[in-house]
Amino acid sequence: LSLSFFPTGGVYEKLLPKPTSFAGALYTFDIGQNDLTAAYFLNMTTPQVVAVIPDVLSQFKAVVKAIHDQGGRHFWIHNTGPFGCLAYVLARVPTAQFDEAGCGVPFNRVARIFNRGLKKTVGQLRKELPLAAVTYVDVYKVKYELIRHAKLHGFNESIRACCGYGGEYNYSREIGCGGKMKKKNGVEIEAKSCKDPSRYVNWDGVHYTEAGNKWIFDQIVGGRFSDPPLPLRMACYRKE
Repeated sequence: LSLSFFPTGGVYEKLLPKPTSFAGALYTFDIGQNDLTAAYFLNMTTPQVVAVIPDVLSQFKAVVKAIHDQGGRHFWIHNTGPFGCLAYVLARVPTAQFDEAGCGVPFNRVARIFNRGLKKTVGQLRKELPLAAVTYVDVYKVKYELIRHAKLHGFNESIRACCGYGGEYNYSREIGCGGKMKKKNGVEIEAKSCKDPSRYVNWDGVHYTEAGNKWIFDQIVGGRFSDPPLPLRMACYRKE
């Protein structure tokens, strides 16, 4: 988009990166969660959700190639996390089988199927874009470790939301974080933040807290969960 708007001048010329900046930028993708959960919320069965994965990956591949066509050369691609551990999924689909971490087994199984396909897609991109540096980052493994052993890593709550209202997970479809709602008896309720978000992995049932995200970043920045296993500061260099 910047390449399209930049030649028009004016405010675009001042605000947008120079066209020459595109080749040096690092394009980061965190892909999968919204696509897969949206399918479940349309009442699709697990086999139906799995069946749409190839199309999602095909579209993702086309997006990466489109950015490459406009000058992008460096891509840092995160796989999808264990969305079966998120309150907004568990609260909407309560019939899931649960594992020892309290996560929904069918959903995380689909996430892993998606990630296997994504890793294969990344391999295809490397072959088709030989001048690009494409890094695959296994954030699923990192996030699941954090949720499964939250207390070991300094957190009190792994799945329960910090900001929300009601239910086992402090999450409600009717009232989101920061929202207010009047009950039938006229009493007003509010979805408030917990006292100490730094002790929670999850912020609002969908997203991680700042503390949770920092813990995750600290694990992946060094390259231990990357393929190729290069630190973030080397992600703009293609491994020969």
